Amino acid sequence: MDHEKRKCIDTTFNVNSDAQGKDPDKYSPTLKDYHRKLWSKELPCGIGRFDLTPEPDAYLVHRSSNGVFFMASDAITTRLKKRARYIINNIPPEYLPAWPGYTIGSSIVFPGNKVDGKMTLNGARGFNSKIADRFDLTLECIRRYYDGRHQPSPLEDVLARYEEFFDLFCDFNGYVDFFLLQDLLNDDGTIDFFHKFKDFDTPAVPKDEAEYLKYLAKSNRFINARNARINTQPCTGGCRQ
Repeated sequence: MDHEKRKCIDTTFNVNSDAQGKDPDKYSPTLKDYHRKLWSKELPCGIGRFDLTPEPDAYLVHRSSNGVFFMASDAITTRLKKRARYIINNIPPEYLPAWPGYTIGSSIVFPGNKVDGKMTLNGARGFNSKIADRFDLTLECIRRYYDGRHQPSPLEDVLARYEEFFDLFCDFNGYVDFFLLQDLLNDDGTIDFFHKFKDFDTPAVPKDEAEYLKYLAKSNRFINARNARINTQPCTGGCRQ
């Protein structure tokens, strides 16, 4: 990684540190700047760029002939601290793998505007108990959405509300490649789930200490792998000197 890339994105930076004790997805200027730099780039299928710009009363906005998209930041890894607290309380702290912190590798942008007053994708991911805010399960829903074979998923309605956004990436592989999510896939293109999965019938929250520790280890490996992948990317959104 060259010097210029290091100036653009610091994948070790914990974005909680400059959010002044507030939600970093809204209040970390570094996280917003990193999103702008990473995702302001050419879209798949040669349809133009996905340039993002901060605007008053908005997080980041894309405006082009492809449409207007109001984006919001969201964490794509969760330690399930509230949902699994009864399990975590039984695990000695020294057994818990170190958390990489809330870094850019743990974050993504989704459309942040409500459609017809209904819940956003960010909200639906957290509210639906079959997803429990887990991004591996969210990505499975997105895969099914792109697959187009009418595979049901807990998020199918909310994904359909943002059809114009997902159309920007042509297909599932285009979406994965654009947002640097390759490390969450197996070699055959299926999702490498953080926890055992059987068609959304398996509980989203691990049921015991051993399952939780495996979940956390896989989640951490994904964060670290995505940060390493981000380190290889040029800053197409521009760098501050």
